[in-house]
Amino acid sequence: MSDIPQDGCVVGVDVGYSRSRRTSAVCLLSWDQGAVDWKIRRFKHLEDDRQAAMASLVEGRDVLVAAFDGPLRQGFDNIGRYRLAEAILTANGIPKLIGKPGQSNSGNGIRLNGAANACARSLLGCAVIGRATHPEAIHELSIVEAFPTSFLGLMVETPESVSVRPPARSDAYFMHLASFGGLDRLLHSLLPGRTARQTWASVTNHDDRAALVCALTALGVAANMYSAVGDADGWIILPDPSFMASWAAPMIAEAKRLRRPAP
Repeated sequence: MSDIPQDGCVVGVDVGYSRSRRTSAVCLLSWDQGAVDWKIRRFKHLEDDRQAAMASLVEGRDVLVAAFDGPLRQGFDNIGRYRLAEAILTANGIPKLIGKPGQSNSGNGIRLNGAANACARSLLGCAVIGRATHPEAIHELSIVEAFPTSFLGLMVETPESVSVRPPARSDAYFMHLASFGGLDRLLHSLLPGRTARQTWASVTNHDDRAALVCALTALGVAANMYSAVGDADGWIILPDPSFMASWAAPMIAEAKRLRRPAP
């Protein structure tokens, strides 16, 4: 059962590092006792553009949880190493089914980590974020790490049947779950009794979809219906096992067992 307040909002941020194109996006997902709504803005990896996009949505709002699609750990510092969270999602055949996250010690991973840190600091500068109460907290405020591809893929019952082109893997899962009711079931479980004012099909841009999935990730934490993998180097938030496909929860549990540090 969801622990969500009657009224509130969460934020999701798709993190990019292009300074010339708006390949990052911020999503404000809000609700009242009857309806759910979301608004999305894209921005460049430039401080002024990022601040303006975020402030246009969240300034003056009380945000329960904010989720970022990029490596984060306590202190928002440079991670620079292969994390347990990434190792778990790379173990036990999971990548063959749904792909895998990048490594925080790779070139792109290092850049993404830096961009995620910048995005988190920008949001802290313009939003009032609720205090963290979840065990995997990386900050005194409720800031978490999302990974849309794994979040969506773990909810797909037969991922091998979904036609995927690797750069757009998360888009394929998004469209599949939207078409077959998976996203509706998730939203209605986390926010029971509400009607969405928009449709999933209305979200067509890759970065917009990723930001919306990050917001759903944040919503899971706000409702205390989520799971997580990781350690002190950061936690990736995943769907609650009750939302996962039948193959997924056992595979994640086995991957955690295989990657458990020796005593």
